[in-house]
Amino acid sequence: MKKVLILSSLTLLLAACGGSPKKADDSVAEVDEVKARNVRVMTIEEDTIEIQQEYTAAINAYDKVYLAPTMPGRIKEVKVEVTDKVQKGQLVVLMDDAQLLQMRVQLENFEKEMERMDTLIQYGSVSQQVYDQTKTSYEANKVSYQNMLENTRLLAPFSGIVTERYFDDNELFSAAPNTQAGKAAVVVIEQITKLKVNVNVSARYFPLVKNGLDAALVTDIYPEKEFHGEVSLVYPTIDPQTRTFTVEITIPNDDMSLRPGMYAKVKLTLGEKRALVVPSSAVLMQDGTANRFVFLEKNGVAQKVFVRLGERFDDQLEILSEMELGGQNIVVAGQSKLENGDKLKVN
Repeated sequence: MKKVLILSSLTLLLAACGGSPKKADDSVAEVDEVKARNVRVMTIEEDTIEIQQEYTAAINAYDKVYLAPTMPGRIKEVKVEVTDKVQKGQLVVLMDDAQLLQMRVQLENFEKEMERMDTLIQYGSVSQQVYDQTKTSYEANKVSYQNMLENTRLLAPFSGIVTERYFDDNELFSAAPNTQAGKAAVVVIEQITKLKVNVNVSARYFPLVKNGLDAALVTDIYPEKEFHGEVSLVYPTIDPQTRTFTVEITIPNDDMSLRPGMYAKVKLTLGEKRALVVPSSAVLMQDGTANRFVFLEKNGVAQKVFVRLGERFDDQLEILSEMELGGQNIVVAGQSKLENGDKLKVN
């Protein structure tokens, strides 16, 4: 009697749980369906890609001089103001010239003495030794006068614009550093109708960078406008610590749109190459390491493949591997939580 009651209870319990048990095949099918991941794939193909490298650099004047005499003295007159344009050889600063005038009188006396010596030596009326001593003194005074002239009349060494003025007329110049650059100056002149930037380029591109190579620049101030310059100087050595070399780029600036001190993104196009490129989002990094990997779709199954990175081309990455990747399907969406061997459902 007890056995019958127990069986009846079990029958009622099974009925309450939903009826008859499922077949084993149906359960496996449901598990497989749950494990299949929805992904998108693309075929990896070799393509011709421009080798472009982008750098951030400050724009500098093409030429810049901190104009000052080499010795202290009183400033007689500063003949320019900030923003004045100057021409090469133009008188910019006149220092006190009292000593210059004195040296000029001395030099004229030596010139006359030298003329007299030239006549006397022809007739043998003076020894060669005396003649040589007089000539040496004359040459020394000539050099001293020229040096004093250059330090009294300060001329513009090139055509440009005055960007700083530090002294007024009749002030005393002490030759002590008085600029942010740690140099002494009465005025600063810069050439800005041409500008230049310096960028440090990876040593592996050394064979590709030549004078005349085009460079494109974009600034934050003019984000929609692209300026162009060209490589004007390739430094001949490579820094052993950074493994880079310096490249100087000259930019025409006739309309004066650009100014020294601006920052620019500089793009160099270094040629073309054949490469396997994929969206950068398709390349993942293994946790706790610098190892990179991708997922391939092989007959509906995820295959994890480790790769090395080559060049970056905007939002594309060149990938390298010992395995032949060309023609393979790479997962480009839905790969973030994949595991090797997961079943895939390609959308």
